[in-house]
Amino acid sequence: MEIKVFHNNRCSKSRSAIDFLTKKKISFETIEYLKIPLTTQLITELIRKLGIPAKELIRTSEADYNTHFKGKDLSEAEWIEAMMKFPKLIERPIVVRGEKAVIGRPTERISELL
Repeated sequence: MEIKVFHNNRCSKSRSAIDFLTKKKISFETIEYLKIPLTTQLITELIRKLGIPAKELIRTSEADYNTHFKGKDLSEAEWIEAMMKFPKLIERPIVVRGEKAVIGRPTERISELL
């Protein structure tokens, strides 16, 4: 079953996930979601596979969060729209295998999918 890594190369944790899989000689597809925007459908699917509410996929330390969303109570659809508009808000890395996904923080969490 193919593994996909939703990756931001500027993030050390995301690079660590790539290194982790590479060292284990596990093949995977890298999706650089800052270069190729994610669709509403794909973000919704990731949230389902992670088994979390949309808000838990938000990086609250990002400047865009503090500028536009801090203190706001948004619906699932509104959080998904926010992630589409400001993809840096998406927690990373997200590692997917089949119908399951994990946020690879710490990197060892990726082992749950192997």
